[in-house]
Amino acid sequence: MSRSLNIVNPATGAPIRKVPMDSSASIDAKAARARRAQIDWAKAPWKVRRDALAKFDALLKAEKQPLAKLLSLETGKPISHALAEVGSVTGRIRFFIDHAKRVLSEETPYADDSITERISYDPLGVVANISAWNYPYFVGANVFVPALLTGNAVLYKPSEFSTLTGIKIADLLHRAGVPKAVFIPVLGDGRVGAQLIERPLGGIYFTGSYATGARIAASASKRLTRVQLELGGKDPAYVMEDADPAIAAVGLADGAFYNTGQSCCAIERIYVHKSVYASFVEAFVETVKGFKMGDPLDPATYIGPLTRPQRLGFLENQVQDAVRKGASRVMGGRRVSKSPGNYFLPAVLTDCDHRMLVMREESFGPLIGIQKVSGDAEAIRLMKDTDYGLTAGVYSKHFPHAKTVLDAMDTGSVYWNCCDRVSPNLPWSGRGHSGIGCTLGVHGISAFLQPKAWHLRRP
Repeated sequence: MSRSLNIVNPATGAPIRKVPMDSSASIDAKAARARRAQIDWAKAPWKVRRDALAKFDALLKAEKQPLAKLLSLETGKPISHALAEVGSVTGRIRFFIDHAKRVLSEETPYADDSITERISYDPLGVVANISAWNYPYFVGANVFVPALLTGNAVLYKPSEFSTLTGIKIADLLHRAGVPKAVFIPVLGDGRVGAQLIERPLGGIYFTGSYATGARIAASASKRLTRVQLELGGKDPAYVMEDADPAIAAVGLADGAFYNTGQSCCAIERIYVHKSVYASFVEAFVETVKGFKMGDPLDPATYIGPLTRPQRLGFLENQVQDAVRKGASRVMGGRRVSKSPGNYFLPAVLTDCDHRMLVMREESFGPLIGIQKVSGDAEAIRLMKDTDYGLTAGVYSKHFPHAKTVLDAMDTGSVYWNCCDRVSPNLPWSGRGHSGIGCTLGVHGISAFLQPKAWHLRRP
């Protein structure tokens, strides 16, 4: 008997629908279909692939409202944030379309009267895209759009918490002209993902937790399969003594609590210079108090439910641990007991230090720890006291001052007077436990290609 996923609305606990999961046999069949179809897809003229992805982009724009509503229903993402995600992903798609042909172009680094040396670029073949639920359009498109443009076939496994959105993405791509055997959804939970990566693949592209990423890397190493891992973070920000605390508070509150704090690059810990600490905390708390929690389909809602119910206990444990060790719970920090949904009151903890789990473990929810520091040296030491290396930010009126701190950060991205920001023009990468490889930018296109060296001697 086939197993099914039970899709549940995290805001109400009500079932939405059941979706059959793939079996080992169906994964084998899908992988075989993709291998056969990829050969012709790679040989297709560039215009065929470009036009299909351009049509996909157009369909996203035309159907933004129902797509956002579906995303909100199955993940609990506030509808305003869902609309922003579906609307903004088109910028990433357009970047890939505009730059992929150049990345695919042959290069001739050397030639003389007898020898020509040339580089061409081949697709990897069939790649697995194991995507995430928190931003299924963003993190999915970061992988499958450049993969398809460069001639690869994709076995696309959406998260079990955004399966319906994943099915819809596949439908849109097929309607846009991507052959059904070139982009194939593989549906199920983590057990299905584990089976998928055991197949012969040209690459595995995963977005999710460090623990799962480490297991994928270990499995892939047995077959020497290329892996790219976009993992979590414990992203710090430092408010310098010359920063405007009110401006910093507004930006960092949004960076910490947007998408209910369920972002890999959300601000997870804040260090504030002692001279502006009190004024910053006051402004920060007032900003967070203004965030409305409620029905994700209400356009005024800023804080929705947690997508995964298991996170409620995890966040409560972080809060209790911090309070036991001396932190002050200024607001929130507990589940909404009378709600059938996965609601957690947004929590602000002050007087934190690095003995506390909230300053060391990824929270991935509406919870922030704030710590007072005496100056730059202490801030740098604490910001770097982590296994993660995704982003780090500094708020300051003077860039040369901020740069001294940002230069010291061992992270894939750094921010000055902003946070929680991603651009298609720039590579998105993590260091340490935050991942391997990168998406976005031209580097995120070449990640789906392998070079071939040509040594050509004239007769």
